[in-house]
Amino acid sequence: MRDHSRADDAPHPDVWTGRATNRVQWLLALVGAACMALGIELAVDSAWTSGVAALVMSVVGCIAAGLLVLFGTLAFVHVDLRCDKDSVEVRCGHIGLPRRRIPLSHVAGADFTALVTPRQWGGWGYRWRPEKGTAVVVRRGEGIVLRLWDGHTFTITVDNAESAVRAIRARLRANIPGSTH
Repeated sequence: MRDHSRADDAPHPDVWTGRATNRVQWLLALVGAACMALGIELAVDSAWTSGVAALVMSVVGCIAAGLLVLFGTLAFVHVDLRCDKDSVEVRCGHIGLPRRRIPLSHVAGADFTALVTPRQWGGWGYRWRPEKGTAVVVRRGEGIVLRLWDGHTFTITVDNAESAVRAIRARLRANIPGSTH
C-alpha cells in the first residue's frame, strides 16, 4: 500500500505560478519621480545667473537620475515565477523585463531556502556574484535555489517557495526517462 500522506506525492497543477512583491520599491520610485520633477522645475522656472551650461547640466542630471531610479526600481517591484512541464520562467516588474527562461533539462535540482536577503546579494534586483551564482531578489524572505547542470545556481525570492520546490522536483522526476508519475 502506498503512503499518500507525503506532501511530495500530492498532485501539482500543470502550471505552477508564484510571485513576490516589495512595496518599499514604490518609495524609491517616488524618489526617482521627485528627481525628474526637480529637473523639470529647474528647466521651466530657472533664475540661474551662473550660465546656461550649469543649468543644462543640472536639468539633464536630475532628469537622467530620476529616470534611472524610476525605471530601475519599477523593474523590481515584483517577480513572477512560472513553472510548467518544460521550463521555469522568471519575469520582473510590470513589463516582464528582465526575463529568464530555464529549460527543466538544464536543472539538476531545486532547494528551498528560508531566508534570502538583499544584503547577501548586494542589493535588490537581478544580481550576479561569482561565488554564489545569479539571483532575482525583490524582497527579504523565502526563496528557491535552482541547481543547474553547468554548476551554476539561480536563486529567486518567491512567496510559497516550498510549494514551488515541490512542483519543480515533481516535474524533474516526471522528465526522467522510465519514471512513473
